[in-house]
Amino acid sequence: MPVTRERMAEVLEEIALLLEIQGENPFKVRAYRQGAEVVESYDGDIVALATENKLDGIKGLGEALRDKLHELASTGELGFHKKLRENYPDTFFELFELEGLGPKKIAALHKQLGVDSIAALKAACEAGAVAALSGFGAKTQTKILEAVTRSEQAAEAFRLDVATIAAEEILAALREHPAVLQASVAGSMRRSKEVVRDLDFIVATTEPAALTKFFGTLPQAAEVIVQGDTKCSIRTSEGLQCDLRAVSNAQYPFALMYFTGSKEHNVAIRSRALKHGWSLNEYAFTGENTPQVHSEADIYKALGLDFVPPALRENRGEIEAADAGTLPRLVEWENLRGTFHSHTTESDGKSTLEAMAAAAQELGLQYLGISDHSKSSPQANGLNEKRLAAQIETIAAWNRQHATEHFRLFAGSEVDILKDGSLDFDDELLASLDFAVASVHNATTLTEEEMTKRIIRAMENPYITFMGHLTGRLLLRRDPYKVNHEKIIDAAAATRTVIEFNCNPKRFDMDWRWWHRARDKGVLTSINPDAHSTQQLQFLKLGADVARKGWLRREDVLNTKPLAEMEAWLKLPKGKR
Repeated sequence: MPVTRERMAEVLEEIALLLEIQGENPFKVRAYRQGAEVVESYDGDIVALATENKLDGIKGLGEALRDKLHELASTGELGFHKKLRENYPDTFFELFELEGLGPKKIAALHKQLGVDSIAALKAACEAGAVAALSGFGAKTQTKILEAVTRSEQAAEAFRLDVATIAAEEILAALREHPAVLQASVAGSMRRSKEVVRDLDFIVATTEPAALTKFFGTLPQAAEVIVQGDTKCSIRTSEGLQCDLRAVSNAQYPFALMYFTGSKEHNVAIRSRALKHGWSLNEYAFTGENTPQVHSEADIYKALGLDFVPPALRENRGEIEAADAGTLPRLVEWENLRGTFHSHTTESDGKSTLEAMAAAAQELGLQYLGISDHSKSSPQANGLNEKRLAAQIETIAAWNRQHATEHFRLFAGSEVDILKDGSLDFDDELLASLDFAVASVHNATTLTEEEMTKRIIRAMENPYITFMGHLTGRLLLRRDPYKVNHEKIIDAAAATRTVIEFNCNPKRFDMDWRWWHRARDKGVLTSINPDAHSTQQLQFLKLGADVARKGWLRREDVLNTKPLAEMEAWLKLPKGKR
């Protein structure tokens, strides 16, 4: 299997971790970590260059690293990496995924307690052995156990982006089969839920047994759980369960609707069917004078309802709105004209400003907001006042040379909200920016009341455009910090602060369940990718899908404005926006 850019960076990062675990010289560790960043952000085909041993002159890659990358790219493996890994089982690397557990702590746990897996770590915590270690203590042990619990809960759950890749690969294979008449993914994936526990596929066919047999032979099928004439369940090597149901063409609309769900939506729909004198299941309407159905829309129409988009099927008012003809026209990915909240190599991004600009244009965007971290985030190489001023000038110079009526960059900053609600930069510097994103990155254990006051104080600043990733959650890894959503939404409406919908799939923050309320209060959002590389700008597509779950329309989303309107809007005083 050919080596990818991602695999090359992963190997270098893993070497850095293992060297750090072994107490190696920090400069050597940093060299491998920097090498991983260079591989990720290099604009050219670095895999081809490494294969041909033509990496000379690339900043950040010394001779030793160049030789190792050549070996990896040309042979598919790296002897040095392989030798380092021999000392640890595969389960050891699970430990690095736990929140709050860095290489130094992992090294101590491994050396003193022989911990080489999450299971071994859990046992050591439960026995009280971790609390007894120097530098740990009871409080740390409790936090580690909490992180282990979250990891266990997440073991059978997958982020939407991960599930989407698997779904698209399997769906493409199904649609190529000659016996497939129609095929779709269903379940929570089709409803754009931020976390998916399994994948459901519905196919229409006249040869169901052939399809279920084919499904069990897919390359993704690491295990066949069950296989019958109309159903097959497999598990991928990542542990994601995938279920196929093969039905007739006539049954297809019913099966697609039923297995899309949600359960609560289906119960309400079946109840409505009963009032018409029909029973509704996953295969058909039954009863007298049942309507003809060729699509899901026909089912809703027969029940006197407008078609309900899959994203809204959560029994949160969509059936009543469909009955009254008041369902919103939801935002589409194609409506987005630009975006804000992106990072470059000036802070913790993996791509240069120039590369980010080029990627945004290739994606068809009309503008991109650059918002590197501020100085109170040293872990992210945050910019101080001098560096930010220099970056503002760099962006201005880029615009003078490259901006057109169809594309430009906006200069911004992701400004840390300090513990008391003040900001990392003074108003004079903030006023020189096109926009500013205010975010919390530390002191996350405040009470709900304290955190809410802190955030509202930041939003009251006249130069803060966006509230960034409102709750700081990392899906399947870190719980949100406590905030009062109602008070923050009300404050955003009062201060004319935009609450971003951070569509990085690790976050999807603010949670979609709050957007209907925010929308009705007149609060705008901006679908922002929090992109740390050129590839992550593509999170915008998923962002639009999940934003639909919050009943958001085009007019509720700031970054649907074309460039000229966006420029004019940003120049307005905050209170008049």
